[in-house]
Amino acid sequence: MGAEMPVLTMVIIVVATALIFDFTNGFHDSANAMATSVATGAFKPKRAVLLAALMNLIGACLSTEVAKTISSGIVDDALVSEEMVFAALVGAILWNLLTWLLGLPSSSSHAIFGALIGSVVVQAGMAGVHPSVIASKILLPALVAPVVAGLASFLATKIAYHGEHNAPKGAKRRYREAQRASSLLVALAHGTSDGQKTMGIITLVLVAAGYQEGGTAPQWWVIISAGLAIALGTYSGGWRIMRTMGKGMAEIESPQGFAAETSSMAAILASSHLGFGLSTTHVVSGAIMGTGLARTPDEVRWSTAGRMLSAWLLTLPCAGLVGAGASWLSHQGIFGFVLVLLVLIVLSALIWTISRRNHVSSDNVNDTHEVKVLAKAQAAIAESAITNPLASTLPEGVTTSHPMAATPLALTRLRNKKPKKKKKKKSSVLGATYSTEENVKPGHRKAAKTTAAGEKKEA
Repeated sequence: MGAEMPVLTMVIIVVATALIFDFTNGFHDSANAMATSVATGAFKPKRAVLLAALMNLIGACLSTEVAKTISSGIVDDALVSEEMVFAALVGAILWNLLTWLLGLPSSSSHAIFGALIGSVVVQAGMAGVHPSVIASKILLPALVAPVVAGLASFLATKIAYHGEHNAPKGAKRRYREAQRASSLLVALAHGTSDGQKTMGIITLVLVAAGYQEGGTAPQWWVIISAGLAIALGTYSGGWRIMRTMGKGMAEIESPQGFAAETSSMAAILASSHLGFGLSTTHVVSGAIMGTGLARTPDEVRWSTAGRMLSAWLLTLPCAGLVGAGASWLSHQGIFGFVLVLLVLIVLSALIWTISRRNHVSSDNVNDTHEVKVLAKAQAAIAESAITNPLASTLPEGVTTSHPMAATPLALTRLRNKKPKKKKKKKSSVLGATYSTEENVKPGHRKAAKTTAAGEKKEA
């Protein structure tokens, strides 16, 4: 065991790390509220994340029930130390970044829960956690909430499309307008749930360091800072996961988006009121799956759904293992603590660098349903550059898929093709000869001019 770091310094580092986790929670889960609205065109991408950020901030300040569950519910705050919380945050951040890179909408909530449980068990043993609370307020909602949201969304979609058969042409436009309100309410609900998780973590650190009494609510500055952090993260976009949520599972229309959003909002708000550590990602994903099954079951992308389910099942244990390893290392004194911090910085930078190879932004978030990581997108770009060397100089209205764009020679002929010339057509008014233009081949133009000149000379 090496030298100990001053308590105040450690608390400052852990609080800063908690706010970084809150930021990753924001961009990781921004798709929960706005993915369907962006996919159906109810909101432009940048406007969507701006409004979602504002609603996240407001929602984070409305309740503290979930924060209390985390700070004194799932673990024994009397046995928790600052380095345990720090290690849990490292595990949760790395899992968030990895799943964001892959475009997998995993649960940020389960990432922090799993990492915190793993971190506490390594240092304090099973006495440091409360299994009954974990089962009732984390595991049970994880199983029930997506199913409930999916069923509600399924029924709402059936009702919406039953009315669509006899509805006027503007019905889908009105659903799109309604989506704007429902998506904002989902963002508000997300703030009341996920915004509080970081509040609970920071409160847990303050209790462990002796700066706050156990079992008390978060302080005002904790509420404000956590709300701002998740709002800034939401505003940054998280476009990779938004692509998967909006188009990866199913192609949806505005009535479906409205059905999914209202179902999600009801489930999230109810869970926040009861203090459940609910995963908003699971709820929204279940609702999107329900609406896809209701309208176009044959078009649901089960491969994407399978990848998402795998990520859900792996989040708690994998984040727990990373949190446990980081907890053991950070408990070895200043050297271990600093080493864990350096690992977090290096791996985060590496993941961000890899993400730039196949960048997803507000400009291309709806271009496809796939999120590519390494070579596939680069290979496609290289192939395009080889087979279409003049692609950047194609004539107006001609794309690289045009039959004439197959070879450079064809492109050259296409670019050099001359438009048809106009010929002069004689018409006589009051003894004078005039001409009008009509389509004629270039070779006939000279003969027409000669004939016209001869007639004028005779006159």
